[in-house]
Amino acid sequence: MAASTAGPAAVITGLGTFTPLGRGAADLFDAVSNGKSGLRRPPAGHLLDGTLDVAGIAPGIEAAEVLPRSEGRLVDRYVLMALAAADDALADSGIVVGQDVDPHRVAVIVSSGAGGLTTYEEQTQARAQRGPTAVSPYLLPGMLPNMAAARIAIKYGIRGWSSAMATACAAGAHAVAEAARLIRYGEADVVVCGGAEAPLNPTSALAFAHARALASGWDDPEAASRPFDRRRNGFVLAEGAGVLVVERAEHADARGAAGYADLLGWGATTDAYRPTAPRPDGEGAALSMRGALRTSGMVPEDVGYVNAHGTATKLGDVAETKAIRSVFGAHAPAVSGTKSMTGHLLGGSGAVEAAICALALARGVLPPTHNLDEVDPACEADHVRGEARRGRIDAAISNSFAFGGHNVSLLFGTASTRKKRQGGDYA
Repeated sequence: MAASTAGPAAVITGLGTFTPLGRGAADLFDAVSNGKSGLRRPPAGHLLDGTLDVAGIAPGIEAAEVLPRSEGRLVDRYVLMALAAADDALADSGIVVGQDVDPHRVAVIVSSGAGGLTTYEEQTQARAQRGPTAVSPYLLPGMLPNMAAARIAIKYGIRGWSSAMATACAAGAHAVAEAARLIRYGEADVVVCGGAEAPLNPTSALAFAHARALASGWDDPEAASRPFDRRRNGFVLAEGAGVLVVERAEHADARGAAGYADLLGWGATTDAYRPTAPRPDGEGAALSMRGALRTSGMVPEDVGYVNAHGTATKLGDVAETKAIRSVFGAHAPAVSGTKSMTGHLLGGSGAVEAAICALALARGVLPPTHNLDEVDPACEADHVRGEARRGRIDAAISNSFAFGGHNVSLLFGTASTRKKRQGGDYA
């Protein structure tokens, strides 16, 4: 292991997820570790009924579950899912803002690729059908891409840095990377970070379908998402949210908190190639992973696992495989693509997969890639297939890549706090 970089350690002390596999990070990890899929046909009455054959649909949630009645008017589903994940992450961490930490030393960065597109579509239809007066004055505070972060800050009295990034499928990972930066440079003691997306509306679905980005032609919905498999033909559109509480390790130790994993490094690059396709040689993705190694002070041999972006697109999976080979060479880490079970949560995916990496380190369990029946020869790697792989690893990388050429890699290591989260097969 190379020498550590300067700056305080950032440790993950709380996790919250809201995905097609249900609410709760522990249940999500158990599901993906056992190869359980959350993908299904949209049921009768769903917005996508008759539009898509398969989607990743998260549980229902009402505004009253996460907001006071006076604040719950016309709030988009992406905001509600983010609030639910944040509630769970903060409860999991045990931290009380204003009691355990100065509110001005707490930041919130919760991103979305597109914000509340479903709410905007519904309001546009209302205007077309009933005229200008049908447009609600609550539209913008209910659907803007910054509103998940804003609502979390308001609910918990967070007074420090607050922002959101709209970098498509890299948005959640960008938020987690910024959390590491804020901790490292002393701008916050605690950061609530992550991403959320609610893209399951006909217009968004049809746009992806017409771009030939979505999986199609599968009789069994659970078979549709198949990263790195020879028969893959696109991703499965999904919704959900992931939120992490990232804390300065000394601060966590002072209050007796236990850590899942350290957030050690980050890398972010831009392909500057095409709006909807990665560089074929994977150079941008490789540079992103190298950046995560550099900022963590680690070397390729330290990394035992990569949670791949792995969307199951023809071009994307090959480019990412080339990038992994370029960075790690003979020191091949285990690789899996958990979108095979969750679908692609767009701006929420990076944060959800960061939570999976943290739990993989805490439990010593690497989830498999579902549906990887025959590896595409262009995607050969040390894939975790069939069932989870068990045993301690010291570091893991989570990759997120996006339309526009945004690349983000996050690097996690074992928790540096005195107390460690226990559980699973390895502790």
